[in-house]
Amino acid sequence: MLRPAMIRARQPRNRRSLVMPVVVALVATLLTAAACGTPPGLRPAVVYLVRHAEKQDGSDPSLTAAGHARAEALAARLDSAGVERILSTDTKRTRETAEPLSRRTGLEIELYDHRRLSELADALRRDQRTVLVVGHSNTTPAFVRLLGGDPGAPIADDEYDRLYRVDLADGTTDIERTRP
Repeated sequence: MLRPAMIRARQPRNRRSLVMPVVVALVATLLTAAACGTPPGLRPAVVYLVRHAEKQDGSDPSLTAAGHARAEALAARLDSAGVERILSTDTKRTRETAEPLSRRTGLEIELYDHRRLSELADALRRDQRTVLVVGHSNTTPAFVRLLGGDPGAPIADDEYDRLYRVDLADGTTDIERTRP
């Protein structure tokens, strides 16, 4: 017969041998989560909106040299902003304004219909990503308003340097001027 004092649970020889796999698994999980970035639902959704840069004359004109310089300046400004999508209307001047950021980030330029801004605004609120939207002098302020922001004064025909930043959480709108 065994006496109770003699019955003892088997103790691991080295507690470190049990702790180490748990630590390794925890570190691997944290590194994987960090590499994936913040999940879309947990980060603030920001939409940057800009009118196309300076354009030439014509029915579907390209950008001027000054317009190309401004598009490059915009790309440099937004390069570290964490833009995850680039949206543009289907005109040369808007696509050319978006192109430098597309090259820098490797993101494709997605075309949108300027006549369906309300639907796009709803989709961006659900999407919860950082987005650049390139539009026109008449559609950009309207889009800012649909996103809950304040577009300020109308964009003048010769004004190409206004960059809006709308925080979708509270509609906070920042307006800055981009210089080539």
